[in-house]
Formats: sequence, C-alpha cells, structure tokens
Amino acid sequence: MRKARIDKNYWGYIFLAPFFIVFLIFGLYPILYTLYLSFTRYDGFSDAQFIGLANYARVVSDPQFYIALKNTLIMWIMAVIPQMIFAFLLAAIFHYAPVKGKALFRAVYYVPRLVTAVSIAALVRQFLSFPSGMVNQLLLRFDVIEAPVNILNEPFLAQLTVGVTHWWMFFGGTMVMVMAGMTAISHDLYEAGRIDGASNWQMFWRITMPLLRPITLFVFLTSLIGGLQSFEFQQVLTGGLGNPQGALVTVVMYMYNTGFRYDNFGYAGAIAFYLFAIIALFSAFILKGRMGDE
Repeated sequence: MRKARIDKNYWGYIFLAPFFIVFLIFGLYPILYTLYLSFTRYDGFSDAQFIGLANYARVVSDPQFYIALKNTLIMWIMAVIPQMIFAFLLAAIFHYAPVKGKALFRAVYYVPRLVTAVSIAALVRQFLSFPSGMVNQLLLRFDVIEAPVNILNEPFLAQLTVGVTHWWMFFGGTMVMVMAGMTAISHDLYEAGRIDGASNWQMFWRITMPLLRPITLFVFLTSLIGGLQSFEFQQVLTGGLGNPQGALVTVVMYMYNTGFRYDNFGYAGAIAFYLFAIIALFSAFILKGRMGDE
C-alpha cells in the first residue's frame, strides 16, 4: 500500500513538473531579474551597474510617469463606467425579460472579447484615418460635419476613442459573468419580495444588487488591473508614440519605450514595480472596503 501511494505521488509530481518548469523559466525568473535590474543602470549591452534606489527615487519625481498614469486612469474610467452600466442593464434584460433569441444576442455581444486588441486597433485606425476614413465619410454624408476631422489628432477624442473601444471589447464578458451571478440567486427571494409588495425596481436594488456584490467586486478589480496594464491597443493605434501630444501614453507604454526604445532597462524595471505597487494598493483598498461592508 505504501509503495503504491509513493508511486501515485511520484507520477503526480511528474505530470505537474512541466507547468512548474515553464512558470519558473517564463514567470518567476523574469520577475526576479526585472527586480534586480531595477536597482541597476543597464542599457542591454554593457554590464549592469548597481545604483541602489536611484531608479525608484527618479520615478517619484518623474512628471512623465504621472502623465502616463493620469492618461491610463482617464481611459480606464471612460471604459469602465459604460462597461458596468451596459453589462448590468443587458444582463437584467436577458435574465428577467422574455427576449427571443437571447442566446444569439449573448454570443454576439461576447464576440469582441475573443478578438485580439491588436486586430481591433488596426481596424479602428483604418476607420478613423484622416481624411478618408469610414467615420469621416459617414459624418460628411449625413452633414454632421462640414469638413473631415482628424479624430486621432485631438487628445480628448483620441482618449475617448480608446475608452469607447475598450468598453465595446469587454462589456460582453462582464455581462456574461453578471448573468451567471443572477442565475445563482434563488427565486424564493423574489417570491418573498413580491409577497411583501416590492416592485421590480425595489427587488433589483434590494435583492439582486446586494447579492451580486462578489461578482461586481471581481469584475471591477479585473477591469482595474487590466486597465492599468493597457498597452496593445494604444501601441498599435499610435505606432508606439502615444500621440496626440502624449495623450495615449500609458504606464506600460512608457515603461516599454523606456526599456526597448531608449535602452534604459533599469529604470523601466523600477516603473514596472511601481505599477505593481499601485495595482496592489488599489486592490487592497477595494478589498478592505468590501470586507468592511460585511
């Protein structure tokens, strides 16, 4: 018996080994090496020179870092507010209303989540190209504008474009998760609410929303983490430059350009760990607030 148990455990470790090997090589090692580089001056060619906390001190006083962080938060807010509103609204309609073909609608809304950000960015760039892009041609066709508008050359319009596109890409996935949470709510609670004379609106706010708080928290946290790490869409849309006037430069884009465009890998590593700290602090604050409500 003991030998059989040992053999069983042995084969279990064998099957688990590939995952741990891949994780150690492509996950843990890059993190630890980036942490080491963040304490050095390294251009990718010469030997790394240890400079202590100089890179971290530089980030604190770097105005470009704060501009990139501000841009990142603005574009995330532009995306997450309509994302949450539309996801909850559509989830409630599909779950509680007798909508014909709701399975097809759910699939259609979820499809953008399956398309890569790079492909969507290239498509949006073509649609908004100046002056002959499809959006400009439609606006001119219906006399909305008198002359073509270079949307990607206006800071606010460019940020709004990113926010709206991110909302369109991710609200379908949020809707599916919210619907899953609604399905798990017992119908007995709604029956009790109807017996007490509660309206549909009151039941939504007093029963559905409180019981969806864990789902809401999960969606909000994942959206925050993904939003603060946004990179691919802005990178392709602007060719890595973050134009116009740096309005589309995100923290990750700034870190990428610092390392791979300007060959300052040590400083890029410090930016990466500052971003990690910011995400951890935001997440801890939100989770603490959730625990306090309970």
